[in-house]
Amino acid sequence: MLEFVIAVFFLLITPGPGVLTTAGIGAAYGYRSGYRFLTGLCLGGLITMMIVISGLAAIVLTVPALRIVLLFASVGYLVYLAWRIAAADSMIGFKPATTPLGFVNGLVLQFINPKAYVVGATLFSGFTFMPDTPVAEIVVKLILFNAIWIPVHLIWLGVGGKLGSMNLNQRTGRVINIGMAISLIVVAFIALLSVR
Repeated sequence: MLEFVIAVFFLLITPGPGVLTTAGIGAAYGYRSGYRFLTGLCLGGLITMMIVISGLAAIVLTVPALRIVLLFASVGYLVYLAWRIAAADSMIGFKPATTPLGFVNGLVLQFINPKAYVVGATLFSGFTFMPDTPVAEIVVKLILFNAIWIPVHLIWLGVGGKLGSMNLNQRTGRVINIGMAISLIVVAFIALLSVR
């Protein structure tokens, strides 16, 4: 069980789309605005885990064309989220992006977040510690996972919120938002490179 907890910790602290977007929302819109997004992200994460545990994800991803469509949908959504974070409090296009990303955005992100499926498959297909009671093991893994997942994301939201509230000049705030957005674009690019 200790190996499982260590794996969860290290898989979750590494920046992925959920963490980067959460920190970006905190920096761009503040800690309170990030709660709605984080609630959606949490529910979406739980549903994604159920999709992985049930084997549905494995079945769906055996269809190569569908895998490519899902990958491009994922990358497109990550680019959209990056744009929203980069555009916060600035004039991009014709109007400022003043509305924070909310519950639905967090929920949707988890369904198309490639890292969510990789993490789920890694954690729930490996690290067997209750081989005689697989259902109980899944329940324990879900509890342990969320006991780490939720605080890690709250910390990242807090870091982003702290950066956003530091009374930085507009240029520095803009650089932070763009840095967060570029990080998301890098994640999207890495996902594209992983296409085989």
